[in-house]
Amino acid sequence: MKFSRIAALAAISTLCIPALAWADPPADASNWSGSGEFGLANATGNTKSLNVDAKFKMAYEDDIWKDAFFLDANRAKSNVKTPIVQDGVVVGQTATYQTTANHFDIGGSLGYKFNPRSYLIGAARYDHDDFASNRWQEVASIGFGYIMLKNARSELSFEAGPGYKRYQPQTYTVVDTSVTPPTATVVKPPVENEAIGRGLVNYKLALTDSASLQETFLAEVGSENKYYQNDIGIAVAMTRTLALKIAYENRYNSNIVPGTRHMDSLFTTNLVYSFGQSK
Repeated sequence: MKFSRIAALAAISTLCIPALAWADPPADASNWSGSGEFGLANATGNTKSLNVDAKFKMAYEDDIWKDAFFLDANRAKSNVKTPIVQDGVVVGQTATYQTTANHFDIGGSLGYKFNPRSYLIGAARYDHDDFASNRWQEVASIGFGYIMLKNARSELSFEAGPGYKRYQPQTYTVVDTSVTPPTATVVKPPVENEAIGRGLVNYKLALTDSASLQETFLAEVGSENKYYQNDIGIAVAMTRTLALKIAYENRYNSNIVPGTRHMDSLFTTNLVYSFGQSK
C-alpha cells in the first residue's frame, strides 16, 4: 500500500473545504455510524481456492458536517492449470497455486453543510488492482452535494464537481511472432495525469422492516479515460447489528492496455456488522 499517496490525497481532500480551517466537528459518538463486512470461500481437495472479501465504512453527520470513510479489499488464490507440451503435443498439465485477484480501494469525503440538503464536498480515493487495466488510480476532487430525497424509507443524493486524477496503466507483454523463436517485450506505460469531472449518486431504500437496498454509482470522466463504478446490494437483518448481504459490483475503464478488459465484476455474499445510527 502506498501510504504516501493516500496521505497526500487525504490532505488535498481536507484543503478542499475552507471551513475546516476555523471549525472542528464535535466528537459526539451518537453522530457516528458504520459497518464492517466479511466474506470467505475456501475449497480444498481436487480443487484448491481461497477468496476473501472485506469492507469497512464509517460516517459522521451532524447539523454542519457530513463525512464518510471507506476501505474495500478483495483477494483470491486458486489452482492455475498450465498444459505440458512436448513436440507440439499436450501430454499433461501442472497446477500451481497463484493469486488470481488482488484489489483494494481506500478513500473518504468531508462535507460542509450549507443547509440540511446542500453541502460542499471534498473527496479523495486510492484504488489498487494487480489484474485490472490500471494498476493504481488516485483521485482528488471538490464539488457540490445535494440530498434530493430523504424520508423514513428512502434517501437519494447527488454529488458533482471537478477533480484531478493520476493512474498507472498495467504492465503488459508484446510477443513478436514474426521472428523465430518469438520474442517477448515487457511494456510499462507511463503514469497518466488528467483533469476529470466527478459524479456520485447514492440511493437507499428500505424494502421491508428487515431488508434494505443500497446502490452507489461513481463516474470519473476525463479526456483520456472514463471510469465508472456501480455497487448495488441487498441486506437482510438477522439482529439489530448483524445482517446478510448480497452485492454486485461493476468497475469500467474506457482506456485499457492489451490483455485486459474494460469491465471487472464482483459478486459477493457477506456477513455485515453495523453500529451507530443511520442519518
